[in-house]
Amino acid sequence: MISLELARALLHQSGVLWQPRAGDRFVIEAELLSSEVFWVSNLTIEPQHFADQTVLGFNGTTEWALDSVSLDQAVWLPREDQLRELLGDRLESLRQVPGGWEVTYAAGDGTRHTLTDPDVECAYARALLTI
Repeated sequence: MISLELARALLHQSGVLWQPRAGDRFVIEAELLSSEVFWVSNLTIEPQHFADQTVLGFNGTTEWALDSVSLDQAVWLPREDQLRELLGDRLESLRQVPGGWEVTYAAGDGTRHTLTDPDVECAYARALLTI
């Protein structure tokens, strides 16, 4: 799973925006909750739209102490498929190597780069941060 630090960097350094959908993972930026990973689901946590703001509404009794949180209080933890989609046609290859995953991608100037990380999602996120 992508690290919280990399997810924060994608948000703050790369400006990656999140449109919550069922199956998405996120962390709430609050001291007591930052170690808990939540999933958007049509049953328990769903995006709710009010005027020009989207909030994550907590339904039912699973997260009984929460009513809703705004998107600026949540950090999206994109999945492997979502990170691949963000890389788009810049992604050239992914292969497993000793010690992790090697990602080869094209930077904005057309140069080719390769990086390795033990976690495939972190490797994709690091590639996004360099583009």
